[in-house]
Amino acid sequence: MNDLELIFSMLGERVTTEITRSKDAQEFPECEDAARKGGNVAGNAREDAEKRIGKSLISDGNYLHISEKRKKRLKE
Repeated sequence: MNDLELIFSMLGERVTTEITRSKDAQEFPECEDAARKGGNVAGNAREDAEKRIGKSLISDGNYLHISEKRKKRLKE
C-alpha cells in the first residue's frame, strides 16, 4: 500500500467515525450506512485525485500472490 492509498483509507475511516458519532448510530444497519457513506467520500476523493493527476493511485503491490511462508519471512 502506498502513501496515497493509506491516506484515502484513513479519510474513509475518519469520515465514517464522524458520521457514526453525529448520527449516534447504535445498530448494525445504521453503522453499515455510515461506513458506506464514509467509503463513498474516500472513493470520490480518490477518483477526483486520479482525474487531476492523470493516473491511477492504486498500486500493484500487494501480498496476495506471495505464499504464506514467504509472508512470514518478510515480516521478520
